[in-house]
Amino acid sequence: MGTFIIEGGHQLKGDIHPQGAKNEALQILCAVLLTDQPVEINNVPDIIDVNKLIALLSNLGVKVTKNGTESYTFQADNINLDWLQSEEYKIQGRGLRGSIMLVGPLLARFGKGYIPRPGGDKIGRRRLDTHFEGFIKLGATFRYNKEEYFYGVEAEELHGAYMLLDEASVTGTANIVMAAVFAKGKTTIYNAACEPYLQQLCNMLVRMGARISGIGSNLLIIEGVKKLGGTTHRILPDMVEIGSWIGLAAITKSEVTIKNVSYDELGIIPATFRKLGILIERKGDDIYIPAHIDGYEIKNYIDGSILTISDAPWPGFTPDLLSIVLVVATQAKGSVLIHQKMFESRLFFVDKLIDMGAKIILCDPHRATVIGHDFQSQLKATTMTSPDIRAGISLLIAALSAKGTSTIHNIEQIDRGYQNIDTRLRAIGAKIKRIS
Repeated sequence: MGTFIIEGGHQLKGDIHPQGAKNEALQILCAVLLTDQPVEINNVPDIIDVNKLIALLSNLGVKVTKNGTESYTFQADNINLDWLQSEEYKIQGRGLRGSIMLVGPLLARFGKGYIPRPGGDKIGRRRLDTHFEGFIKLGATFRYNKEEYFYGVEAEELHGAYMLLDEASVTGTANIVMAAVFAKGKTTIYNAACEPYLQQLCNMLVRMGARISGIGSNLLIIEGVKKLGGTTHRILPDMVEIGSWIGLAAITKSEVTIKNVSYDELGIIPATFRKLGILIERKGDDIYIPAHIDGYEIKNYIDGSILTISDAPWPGFTPDLLSIVLVVATQAKGSVLIHQKMFESRLFFVDKLIDMGAKIILCDPHRATVIGHDFQSQLKATTMTSPDIRAGISLLIAALSAKGTSTIHNIEQIDRGYQNIDTRLRAIGAKIKRIS
């Protein structure tokens, strides 16, 4: 179990480049299974979860060529479907939440798709019903081995269908779209997820020959085709990492420029941080955060009532950044209610922040009220363990702002979502050391 040693309380300064988006990469990499032609993917993040998926694809028979830093070519022209029944696959697939998105393209192209119950962050129950209900409506037969927790869908031929999703699941929508591109006839998906990463997937599939309309809306229409070709695709910068750097710059009173952020794809993320009083300047496609020497003040609603920041499906505020907002609010002037609606357990790391001196009232598993210090007192250094990716990066940001030297164990959780984070932070002045 790896460890970070962080000497907090230092101002940072410089440029930082966001990595490619993890959540987009997991969708895009699964989509290479839909063609036997080469697919070149650029800006692929070098992180544990993405590397696990690339290894899964390679073991499945996909030819993987590394073209250079963050660039790969994939060709799925000789897939070994028997490997899907192997113990090795069951073990590897179980260790990655994103492996569920292998099922849609496998079902579409080969008529069968199997997956062990995936793991991932322990942030509450994330069910798979939306995925499999969509496959069933397309004509697949579902089976489940309760003893081995092994799911499967099979179909001789898929047929287009109308479906109203019970939740706007991003991975569920992606999986169903990939299954539907070869379905005979028209598939209509209402209450579809519409976040930029899903739009990226749909646009890539269209370049490969798919017929998809309504991209960017919650109503997708897919006309089935018989074959897809190769393409070249570039993954967007990771919006969650961009939000993390905004929060880090503010709470450490640092002057930071976040480079090449694809600003127009960030939705309400900049506006949400501005509600905390953070100054965010757009400079071309960069974000400049000046040093907040005098702090930042939370803006109340116009009637004077306390601000609430909550998550929602896109174009609402992403749940992956609520923990960052919560940490940043601990040093703001004013108070804010953080309402985590979409997952049960993502606020359970706040006890670590309370141990560091933060003023937080955990109202229930979904809501926490933060009373900001206004930099009148720093957080105190402590020893803690990262429970998952998002809590881990939030605790790291807290440690970088705290007085003294903090220790964070289980940093593999952070590495699952952030590539070479210690190296990149040291480049802008952070005092952070990795111990294996």
